[in-house]
Amino acid sequence: MRKFLSILGLLIGSTLPSLALAACADVIDGDARYLACRFDPGREDIRLHLSGPDGKAYGGFAKLRQQLWAERRVLTFAMNAGMYHNDLSPVGYFAEYGKVLKPAVTGGGWGNFHLLPNGVFLMTDGKASVMETKAFVASGLTPDFGTQSGPMLVIDGELHPRFLADSDSFKIRNGVGVDAEGRVHMVVSRVPVRFHDFARLFRDRLGCANALYLDGTISSVFIAEEKRMDRLFPMGPILSVSMPIPQ
Repeated sequence: MRKFLSILGLLIGSTLPSLALAACADVIDGDARYLACRFDPGREDIRLHLSGPDGKAYGGFAKLRQQLWAERRVLTFAMNAGMYHNDLSPVGYFAEYGKVLKPAVTGGGWGNFHLLPNGVFLMTDGKASVMETKAFVASGLTPDFGTQSGPMLVIDGELHPRFLADSDSFKIRNGVGVDAEGRVHMVVSRVPVRFHDFARLFRDRLGCANALYLDGTISSVFIAEEKRMDRLFPMGPILSVSMPIPQ
């Protein structure tokens, strides 16, 4: 373990700044503060993860980082990536390395996931997108990676119709959006915020015509460059950015 940490420290100090720290910035919007990280899927490897080779959910960033290291990859950034049950299995659609582990859920129900429309974040052939769930199902797409969550924050440039500008529901929230240039924006609020304000940030400040809420309260991030690894809550699906270990 000491050798692992020593080598990782050297990599973080010399190789990763352009991939991790430069991609993230604090954004102030009104009274709210956010950590916003931007990645180009054409240059950076964005994946989704649920379970390791033993079939058990990673449950957090530490085990995922160790597995990627075993695959000769360095985890540079990660974020919780969708709602999950008590056993850490995804509530909705989830695909990993082209294999669908859970089909899309299109019916109604209780909670934020079922605040329709909800949606899917997907990666296909190195390109990212966010789609409303029914549109995704109708498309017949078979992404390399995909995770369903809800509600949608922004739908084709419009805020979710159920969001209220004067809502009294304030929570730490995280989400993902894709801008007009195909760049992926992963954001977590630094302070509790309304859905309406969070969605407006994606649309008006980050230029995302489509964005998806991933979760709230349990929102967690890993940023290698900042030596930040949130551990307070267990996680189901995890969204990652990683790079090969330099030869």
